[in-house]
Amino acid sequence: MTTRQTAGLGHMIGGKVAPAAVVIFGASGDLTHRKILPAFYHLQKNGHLPEGMAIVGFARRDQSEPQFREGLRQALEDHSHTHPIDNAVWASLEPHIYYQKGDLANPEDYVRLAERLRTLPEAAAFGRNHLYYLATAPNFFPIVAENLGKAGLDAREGTGGYRRLIVEKPFGTDLPSARALNQILHQYFPEPCIFRIDHYLGKENVQNLLYFRFANSIFEPLWDRRYIDHVQITVAETQTIGTRGAYYETAGASRDMLQNHLMQLFTLIAMEPPASLEAESIRDEKVKVLRSVPTPTPEEVLRNSVRAQYGPGILNGKTVRPYREEDRVSRRSLVETYVCLRLEVDNWRWSGVPFYLRTGKALGHQYTEICIVFHRAPCVLFAHNLKRIARNWLKIRIQPIEGIHMIFNTKVPGQPAIEEARMDFYYRRQDHYFPEAYERLLLDALNGESTLFTRSDEVEQAWRIIDAVQAAWREEDLDRLPLYAPGSMGPVEAEELLRREGRRWGDPPCEQEEELRE
Repeated sequence: MTTRQTAGLGHMIGGKVAPAAVVIFGASGDLTHRKILPAFYHLQKNGHLPEGMAIVGFARRDQSEPQFREGLRQALEDHSHTHPIDNAVWASLEPHIYYQKGDLANPEDYVRLAERLRTLPEAAAFGRNHLYYLATAPNFFPIVAENLGKAGLDAREGTGGYRRLIVEKPFGTDLPSARALNQILHQYFPEPCIFRIDHYLGKENVQNLLYFRFANSIFEPLWDRRYIDHVQITVAETQTIGTRGAYYETAGASRDMLQNHLMQLFTLIAMEPPASLEAESIRDEKVKVLRSVPTPTPEEVLRNSVRAQYGPGILNGKTVRPYREEDRVSRRSLVETYVCLRLEVDNWRWSGVPFYLRTGKALGHQYTEICIVFHRAPCVLFAHNLKRIARNWLKIRIQPIEGIHMIFNTKVPGQPAIEEARMDFYYRRQDHYFPEAYERLLLDALNGESTLFTRSDEVEQAWRIIDAVQAAWREEDLDRLPLYAPGSMGPVEAEELLRREGRRWGDPPCEQEEELRE
């Protein structure tokens, strides 16, 4: 199968950007080494960074600039998605990487940072163009913004250049905290200068969703309640919570994954056609979807949601202890490691069509997928068949094997019977370079292209829904949650949620898909 090349959603990977100083707060952390620095390396390798760029790491760790650079070089060896590392590319990038020791909570260190930026060799090239990446714990987001303002490094001045802020998730822990954080950030950075990053939006097949829907006349006419029975969105993870017990006790699967990643996929699948591919047109339509989801009552939440924890078992040949026995987890915890939620969109296109969103830890397969499940065809013509005609499925695989799969009914050769068949498209079979999500998102932020970033009202609308779910759960009189076996696809209660409406979850990826991809 071949494809014709066309423009991509957001900024295309192509062409260079204006020089800028990128300041990474929390530069000694895992995110910088695993994602951010490798992304800049690949942007440099592919010719997308201009002369005059500077990357400044800001952290408390006492280390020299050569030590900082050497740590990043080792991170490339460990985390780059291409090997071997091109020494010439690294040699062209390394001299423009700097380290500034500083305390995130100390305003005086930001004054020293401002002076450092003014005296860098590249300062004449990048001028006032500053991109700040908050690779820090969420409690530092408002502190960093305020201290940037005190040092005159914020976006309130309008004398040429730009000051932009990239903020990682989680953006708040509920609706009130998200609103409060927005208010603080807006004191120093107007909304167009804030880039709330969700790396799922940088994935190639997520960006393809709008093109697949609106550029194909064989699908767009079918994209509504008349033809679609229901939609499933799955983000399944095989990992346990690992060392993240303290964080997970405050977040759970609903705050960690449902409020952001799954809601992003949900809005892109359900949105109306935007007026254009401009950022605000697309983001307007995404917000309209969330606003069309009624705030569920406690009774609706308990009827249409499932939460559970993984119990003891064996996963990939290793013994897994139950969630309640993980490090830094309460032995009486009611925090979910699995969540399934049924939502409906109260508008003309989707009225009566359920959307099932699920995510969990310690599951049997690692994948992200959207399943569009169509209504059954009338069966009178094929009444002689012993089994009921299956629904048609359209599966959009986001990761790890990006592709689109169509499941349809066909005749069994030599028999008057029906069986399911499938057609498969795999992105990795195309002769294109596939940028990692952070490559695309960083390049878009440098260009001021906000399509693939989350707007403040979208964040708040998502929290409105999740807050209602959390409030209903708090009212339940439970002393433990249902357990599911590690290596399964979740609790039986999630299966029952669909079964009671005559539906079933889509099958996870099969082993043959790996073979087909090769």
